[in-house]
Amino acid sequence: MDQYSLFDNRAVSGPLASRLRPQTLEEYVGQEHLLGSGKVLRKLIEGDAVSSMIFWGPPGVGKTTLARIIAGKTRARFIDFSAVTSGMKEIKEVMAGAEKSRLLGDRTILFVDEIHRFNKAQQDAFLPFVEKGSIVLIGATTENPSFEVNAALLSRCKVFVLHALGVNEMAALLKRALADPRGFGGQDISIADGQIGVIAGFANGDARTALSTLEMVLLNSPIEDERTVVTTEVIEQCLGKRSLLYDKNGEEHYNLISALHKSMRNSDVQAAIYWLARMLEAGEDPLYVARRIVRFASEDVGMADSQGLAVSVAAYQAAHYLGMPECNVHLAHAVTYLSLAPKSNALDAAYAAAKQDAYAMLAEPVPLHLRNAPTRLMKELDYGKGYRYAHDYDDKLTDMRCLPDSLTGREYYIPTGQGREAKVRERMSAIEDWKKHR
Repeated sequence: MDQYSLFDNRAVSGPLASRLRPQTLEEYVGQEHLLGSGKVLRKLIEGDAVSSMIFWGPPGVGKTTLARIIAGKTRARFIDFSAVTSGMKEIKEVMAGAEKSRLLGDRTILFVDEIHRFNKAQQDAFLPFVEKGSIVLIGATTENPSFEVNAALLSRCKVFVLHALGVNEMAALLKRALADPRGFGGQDISIADGQIGVIAGFANGDARTALSTLEMVLLNSPIEDERTVVTTEVIEQCLGKRSLLYDKNGEEHYNLISALHKSMRNSDVQAAIYWLARMLEAGEDPLYVARRIVRFASEDVGMADSQGLAVSVAAYQAAHYLGMPECNVHLAHAVTYLSLAPKSNALDAAYAAAKQDAYAMLAEPVPLHLRNAPTRLMKELDYGKGYRYAHDYDDKLTDMRCLPDSLTGREYYIPTGQGREAKVRERMSAIEDWKKHR
């Protein structure tokens, strides 16, 4: 029972993250690019010139806290609104109250957490009240607002990007929690700087996670002569497996697959394997990763090493048969092969160029000699007339033109000299030379 005595007088005070929520800009940790001396957001807050805005950043960086500080600084009525639990009815009720307050000369700051979860109609409901000044809207989102917030509403809001807290900032926050009376100030606690650094690193930029982890570590640490002693074993038990920051439907999903793709393209096998592990260990669908690898095989390697496509497809099949975690090594096999393979985007470029011509010339007729003639009428209309069957010739080649007349001479696929594509280039050159001499 002695183990819990440290927390007995705080059990009703809420979680550590809530108790330590900063009340002023001076207590706020991080976001120096916005809140440092002379920075734009600090000037707006201190000048009481805050307008509607959106805070975009990962979890636990202080979006809600910053909104509360703004409300206190501007002496406005603050309404905390969650997009997860609120619907159109609640929006209308809040807007009606804000309009009454405006007529009485009072400002209302409406903080909407996870604003990206509102649908278009719900977001549109804010527009007239933002325009009239009934509310100062502060939205918070972990998703890119360019994609998740209506253009009309977004155009009326200033977007501020909040960054994940660095390890040093996180360590400073934890040390403040140990010294602050709202945290564990006055308690006799033995914890090394290195142990604080481990907790700070584990939090992955999320202040809420860092404080919750510290609280859990202290709760489970042994007490010796009324002194709480933090041990490495307790920290390891409390941390367990790192919870990676990852939303399979959000922007980070696309950021990580982009990092994997670009690392393979740059032939950086070490980075490619790291980004692959980041995705798989965070719970990404291995078949999604496998599909992207198959695409890469032709988009970025192509004819320079056609075996890359076979390896990729085989990895996809292995992932389908086995699933995680067994298929991780098969996907790593394909990623490594493609990272080290010679690179060519000639196929991708060829299709893009042909696609452009195809769109521009959708009505371009197929040359008659390339058309099949299964009926007498088609034959009478010269379908198939002049077609030459390549297998009837010794070189298996003819000088018959296969592009429409308007595209004669157009080149789409231009092989590089990379890997096996050098042989492809030689073959194409030999075919062209043969045709010129005919």
